[in-house]
Amino acid sequence: MKIVATNIGERKKIDWKGKTITTGIFKFPVENPIFLDLEKVKEDTICDRKHHGGTDQAVYGYSAKHYAYWKELYPDLDWQFGMFGENLTVDDLDERQLHVGDTFKIGEVIIEVTKPREPCRTLGVRFNDMKIVKQFWQQNYPGVYFKVLQTGLVKAGDALEQLKSCPQNPTIVKVYQEKRVQQEK
Repeated sequence: MKIVATNIGERKKIDWKGKTITTGIFKFPVENPIFLDLEKVKEDTICDRKHHGGTDQAVYGYSAKHYAYWKELYPDLDWQFGMFGENLTVDDLDERQLHVGDTFKIGEVIIEVTKPREPCRTLGVRFNDMKIVKQFWQQNYPGVYFKVLQTGLVKAGDALEQLKSCPQNPTIVKVYQEKRVQQEK
């Protein structure tokens, strides 16, 4: 697996149906390396600290391969990496193969798989269509949150080298499917 884009965003105020929403989901690829810190990516904006950032959600990764599915559903959007609010767009991040606790080295950085992303209304704001939230729940493409065990810089082109595999733990898709069932109740 390789990083194809590193993405950060600034605080943005959006008028959504007469209500002002402040969000950091509008992330865009950057040329310079980004610093993965213990609780967030430096210089990246997190507006909702209750649901984003923190030790177990310091970095969000999403697969570049999933973009093809979403582009078919939303062909009129200005597509670029970072659309899902991910910090790392990885060429082939497969949630069916990643287990909670798996660890990877990217250059000097060490990250650990923690959990899937749950869609929220800001994803709907980003796509200018709240249908995306339900559609996101229906697919097994949640992306992956990582804990940063060793901080440092990463950049596009860096490879993810697996250090530890935890096949005894559930996969990210399994955790996501269980959360989906709970959410539907």
